Amino acid sequence: MAVVESQVAALELERVIPKIRTLFERDDKFYANIKKRDVEKISNRQMRVPLELRPGGSFQYFNPDGGDLGRGGGPTFDKAVLNSVFLSENIEYTKLTQWSTDDERKAITNGVRRLTATALDEMRRQLDAQLMQAGTGAIGTITTVATAAGVDTYTLTTDGFGARLMRYGQTIQVFDATLATLRGSGVITTWDVENKTVAVTPAIAGAIATDIIVTNGITSPLSLPALFGVPYHHSNASTGTWLGFSRSATPEIRSNRVNGNNSALALPLPRLAINKIGNRVGIDNNFKPTAWSHPAQGAAYEEIGQLVIMIQKQAKDEALDMYFGDKMQLAGAPMKFHYNWDNSRIDFIVNEVWGRGEILPIGFYTTDGRKIFEIRGPSGGVATADIFYMVCGFQTFVSNPAGTAYIDNLDVPAGY
Repeated sequence: MAVVESQVAALELERVIPKIRTLFERDDKFYANIKKRDVEKISNRQMRVPLELRPGGSFQYFNPDGGDLGRGGGPTFDKAVLNSVFLSENIEYTKLTQWSTDDERKAITNGVRRLTATALDEMRRQLDAQLMQAGTGAIGTITTVATAAGVDTYTLTTDGFGARLMRYGQTIQVFDATLATLRGSGVITTWDVENKTVAVTPAIAGAIATDIIVTNGITSPLSLPALFGVPYHHSNASTGTWLGFSRSATPEIRSNRVNGNNSALALPLPRLAINKIGNRVGIDNNFKPTAWSHPAQGAAYEEIGQLVIMIQKQAKDEALDMYFGDKMQLAGAPMKFHYNWDNSRIDFIVNEVWGRGEILPIGFYTTDGRKIFEIRGPSGGVATADIFYMVCGFQTFVSNPAGTAYIDNLDVPAGY
């Protein structure tokens, strides 16, 4: 009787493709941009950013024929203040993970080495996401809640981020819409960026639509304990505070806003935003803004250009490309696209006014030279698992809020 394949299956080799493909992104484009700016080394005391807040002097006409010139005044100086916040990316693995992959004859890559090599990239990605929130640590807004088998599934279509600022395996907290009441916390066990949904385990009792998803480790979001991201500095709000200033009492520290009114991007809006900067800080300010946005607004701008394209067809075979390249500009400001950006917003970032105060550069958490720590089991003995931490401590600031501008509430093209 002929030998069948099942009788020789034990002799067959298993082929494993040696190149590992990554099915997600680690975009850190804006954090990388901020990282390039000069850093101010600070202690745990408040850092001060001196500002010439208001002009002064007493201007008048006067009578040169014995008239009283009166008294004078001068400019007002004040300071913005900030303290560092501390963030960590925690990576844990079992000893079996280490031993099973520590030789090229066992695995196509060393598992622990890969974890170590990508930890910094993941940390930078998380920091980039934090720079998209307004200091509360909020990274998403719940639109609908579905609960089944002890798991909550949240649809996140209310804001301009969806699930983009979150990550699989991340522990998150759910607060009510006022950010005053903590509903509970859980771990993201399904992360669907395309459909803007996450599944959270265990289910959080009382979670409802309009609730806010907040980064773990924050107990009081309203006290603004998180990184100060773009929406914090680029805000014309007349309530709340900015780096120690009252927004209501200090209009000088508010950003310049253009309201898109839920309509599609139109050509007058970017020009208005840049002119608002000039109106505040002068025509010769030498500020060179860059228009940062989600590619969705780049597509909206491209559609405006496509409406006026004229094709001069010649009597020969020619290639066709109805799309523009990457060198787009809005009212002279180069555009930069970032998928982590709010897709209904364009921010005019002036690199010269952005900075950061840093107490702890990004790197491994170390104690007595150790970077990797053992886990303890329930008995108090050593567990067969290790952990390491990527940590940093810093805060951002803007030295001239009047030199910033943004367009918000833009309509988002279909499909985004």
